[in-house]
Amino acid sequence: MKKFLTLALLLCIAATACPARSAKSLARQAGKEYLKPVRPGTEGRNPFWNGFAKKFIYAPAFDFPEAEGAAAYLFTVTPKDGEALSFRSKLPTDALSPVWNKVPVGDVVLTVDAVDAKGKVLSRVGERKFMRDYPFPGEYPGPSLDYLEAAVKGALYVHTMPEIQSWRKSTVPDMRYPHNTYPCKIIGATVRVECLVAKLLPARKDEALEIARNAAQFLIDMSRPEGDPLAFFPPTYYLDKEASKKEWNKGKTMTLEAASAGHAFLDLYDLTGEKPWLERAVAIGRTYVKLQREDGSLPIKVDFITGEPVNDVSAMLHPLLKYFRRLAGYGYDEFDAPRQKGERWMDEVAVEAFDMTGQFEDVNVKGLKPYQNLTNCTAAPYASYLLTKPGHTEKDLRNADDLIRLSEDQFVHWAYPLNSEGFYVRYAPAVHEQYKYEMPVDNSACNVANAWLDTYKVTGDLLCLAKAKALIDNVTRMQNPLNGFTPTTWEWRDARKDRNRTFWVNCAFSSLDILLRASEMEKDFARLK
Repeated sequence: MKKFLTLALLLCIAATACPARSAKSLARQAGKEYLKPVRPGTEGRNPFWNGFAKKFIYAPAFDFPEAEGAAAYLFTVTPKDGEALSFRSKLPTDALSPVWNKVPVGDVVLTVDAVDAKGKVLSRVGERKFMRDYPFPGEYPGPSLDYLEAAVKGALYVHTMPEIQSWRKSTVPDMRYPHNTYPCKIIGATVRVECLVAKLLPARKDEALEIARNAAQFLIDMSRPEGDPLAFFPPTYYLDKEASKKEWNKGKTMTLEAASAGHAFLDLYDLTGEKPWLERAVAIGRTYVKLQREDGSLPIKVDFITGEPVNDVSAMLHPLLKYFRRLAGYGYDEFDAPRQKGERWMDEVAVEAFDMTGQFEDVNVKGLKPYQNLTNCTAAPYASYLLTKPGHTEKDLRNADDLIRLSEDQFVHWAYPLNSEGFYVRYAPAVHEQYKYEMPVDNSACNVANAWLDTYKVTGDLLCLAKAKALIDNVTRMQNPLNGFTPTTWEWRDARKDRNRTFWVNCAFSSLDILLRASEMEKDFARLK
């Protein structure tokens, strides 16, 4: 353990001293790394997780059965346009590494045949269709705007929205912005954006604080009373809008959503020094401790009044663990033991099974099959948590690497093909949110970029830095330079649809956060030619 940490430190020091890397050398490094499959079932830790996967950047391996009497297995990859590539291997579950970097981008068909010692085909043991996705090319256009300026403009866009300004005179949300139907996520993010505005723009501080305080007061007014099973928790849903009106959400709450409100209260305390905000955040943390099961887990969704679970699905705990860690930073070490229990559950159950499933307030999780709705929104943030964990172990770093590679493999798109009209419908590099919503989302790009930046901080790996920068730079290119509007989804829409383009304040906050982080890393980025 000590030896490993010392080695990691030496890698960081050596990386700091080494010269910049060219785009071509970074692309070559990426190509070599893509030959290693992502946590295949043959390792014995988890089953094969890719049964629902549609595309791969890393050489995949599939759960094909062995055939009686087979001496070997013939793998044949046939591109939609191009010549077939073949190789033999001992097991039908082996990865496509021998030919992977020769497989052209696009749709392919893989067949695996059992053959005897003379090469005669005995039977077909597997067939799979998928997309061989674009690899990392090593270089993209730089940012279209200074990172700090982009962050300020993005914050001002949110701040000047009429529905946000309405908080200056009201402690109830303006429902002309329909996403206010998600109080913890959206109104909590509103508070956090306004705290940023107050710090970044002193001339706007008073009005930003007015908005933040009133929005935070609404969260308090909507919370369960002291003594209730969900004491101090604001609701996940408000009024019958969007997902709120779905029958399976009425009267329910997503257990981990309250942590979003808790972070908002802590941001307000950090800005103002007003103790009630800290006390409210701590009270939310103490309710979480009461809800935590003996094994460290929590139910994903509960009845908002009784606190009783409404299904047998457990929550992915990365938001709670991050929250516990932040509370401990204010001197509340009572949250250390619950955090450690949660870490054990995540490592022994969720990460070990590698089922980094999506848990969104607008997607039903009941009845999902294992690996049916994987998402970067679980995998990448937990990788960041492990990488920034004080005293992280070698196992933590291996798990983080697996989670980041999964996120890239399944959700990062380094390029898209042109459409029939000769332009890109979606704009790369980008990160899709989940299997159930295959759309490039700014928050997803931020998740994965943060994880790569955290890896770079630990290892000094310039490839991780370059990948992160590519995603962050595209945040600036997607932003409207005139008003700072940063769209949540990065896709072309016709005029009619574009007028109704979805804009989520919580996603906008993620973009602001990563832009501010990038502005502090200019010297690191300078190492990339």
